[in-house]
Amino acid sequence: MKSHRTPRRLAAALLAGVTALSLAACGVQGGGAAKTETDFPTKPIEFTLPSSAGGSTDLIGRAVAKALEKPLGQPIPVVNKAGANGAVGGKEVLGSRADGYKMVMLFKSLMAITPLAVDDANPIVFDQMKVVGGLTVEDYVLVVNTAKHPDGDLAALLGQEGLAYGTAGTGTGGQLSQALLLAKNGVKYKDVPFQGGAPAVTALLGEQVDAITVQIAEAMPHIKSGAFRPIATFGEKRSEFLPEVPTAKESGHDIVVDQKRFIAYPKDTDAAIVTKVANSLTEAFKDPEYDAFLKSNFISRWEVPGSEVVSDISQAKDTFARVVQENGISLKG
Repeated sequence: MKSHRTPRRLAAALLAGVTALSLAACGVQGGGAAKTETDFPTKPIEFTLPSSAGGSTDLIGRAVAKALEKPLGQPIPVVNKAGANGAVGGKEVLGSRADGYKMVMLFKSLMAITPLAVDDANPIVFDQMKVVGGLTVEDYVLVVNTAKHPDGDLAALLGQEGLAYGTAGTGTGGQLSQALLLAKNGVKYKDVPFQGGAPAVTALLGEQVDAITVQIAEAMPHIKSGAFRPIATFGEKRSEFLPEVPTAKESGHDIVVDQKRFIAYPKDTDAAIVTKVANSLTEAFKDPEYDAFLKSNFISRWEVPGSEVVSDISQAKDTFARVVQENGISLKG
């Protein structure tokens, strides 16, 4: 009898082992839960900021990453990948594996203004991505050196002979807003693009240019000190941080240009992953430290769904292309 029972016991043991392994693999009845897409994320998510360290994109991205870590339950390491007004970092992420572990911050100027200033056979377009949601909006402000223009009068500035106007660079919102303002008023001027807002600010402090248009955060320290006088902002409505300064529209110039930022994934990313990150982003926006960061850096919220990001920026792109053509403007320098 013993010779017959041993094989049976062995077979039963093998069957039990196979069953246990099967249950563990399926993650049921106490077996180890398998990691599937529903468990996302199971490791850190790399967040690419297509800019150098220290600018608005970098600062906003790091604040968002920090606030996102708690609701997603994973670290969000930041990677700076500067170049081509954001196109280098954007293309790298959008062309990467669509597994949810690489996302990128993109912005309105890259999508709607840079194509008017830079020839690119393969520009970044919305068809290449899934947009998670909007983040922030920053207004541009036209400022002059108070010592040179104590009255801060826009009409006087537009009537100045040999006007030298500085911006943060080619293909930026500052360049477009000032080009539209001056072209619509038939003003002849010298376009002086710098490599970023900081050198443009320095140039105005040194009276190397007569005026600049930069983001509010870049000009605000000198507005507060009295060195700069703000003349106009270019948002749809007055800035919450400069409520006493009229918009260009209020001053009779129908020009609206701002900088909006959003998060995107490669186009083939699973919709459930995008939704989970979008929901986590909503939670991150409630973080008190994130709120304090925005206020201290003069940045407003633009917390809209991905569909609204696409609609808003696509419409702006069409509008900018039309008005640039109508006014005979070239942003290519």
